[in-house]
Amino acid sequence: MTASLSELEVLSRLPETAVSSTPLLFVHGAFAGAWCWDEHFLPYFAQAGHAAHAVSLSGHGLSRGRDRLDHLAIADYVRDLHEVVRQLPAPPLLIGHSMGGYVVQKYLEAHTAPGAALLCSVPPQGLMSATLGMLFSRPTLLLELNRLMSGGGTSLQTLQEALFAQPIEVGQLQRFYRLCQSESQRAIWDMSLFDLPRVGRVLQHLPRDSHGRPRLLVLGAEFDHLMPPTTARMTARSYGVTAEILPGIGHGVMLERDWRRAADRLLDWIEELTE
Repeated sequence: MTASLSELEVLSRLPETAVSSTPLLFVHGAFAGAWCWDEHFLPYFAQAGHAAHAVSLSGHGLSRGRDRLDHLAIADYVRDLHEVVRQLPAPPLLIGHSMGGYVVQKYLEAHTAPGAALLCSVPPQGLMSATLGMLFSRPTLLLELNRLMSGGGTSLQTLQEALFAQPIEVGQLQRFYRLCQSESQRAIWDMSLFDLPRVGRVLQHLPRDSHGRPRLLVLGAEFDHLMPPTTARMTARSYGVTAEILPGIGHGVMLERDWRRAADRLLDWIEELTE
């Protein structure tokens, strides 16, 4: 089901029989849109009994703002998230991937949530460490991603290297390629230097579990070239939790052949919080 919330595209999959009144809200990363969650994750979680929603941030997918993408800041994406949260029937668990994880962190500076999951997320320290790592380990990939960010084309090989560690059919890769898009340069600069999350404020807005730990799940991927496991561990240390690294998969955890590795772990965490 596709809905339009004040010109924001929201994809929703609703369960036949709900097991929880707490909805899930998924936030995509750079160059993507809500579509990336609807491939596997939204149907999977709906089948498990959870109302699952994914937003396309402004300038992405079918949402407003495509004509002014480079003027959009991380603060605009945070406002998008708040706009959707307010229109859901109950406060949602927030699940953010890559840039979406960064947006979730910024949202939590000023708003509460029953819990949050960060998948291959940009760390609160920003993009600089990951960018420097790519500069030395995969400079061609970094160059191609910068070209894509600026609205230029890139190759199927670049998309595959950026997102996938596992085999993928050419036809499927071509379809994902057509769905990908450029990203706001202003948002990239915000994540690099100008609008870093304030960890203390984020922690104030996350509830604690019975052990006093924030209700925060941090997942990384073993073969993630964009946000390597070191960044997941950096994120987890910042918030006082332990990172979990998913074996055998790359950055595009929700699109990989073994996407259920991420989905199953996320479902276990959700059911621990909502039981």
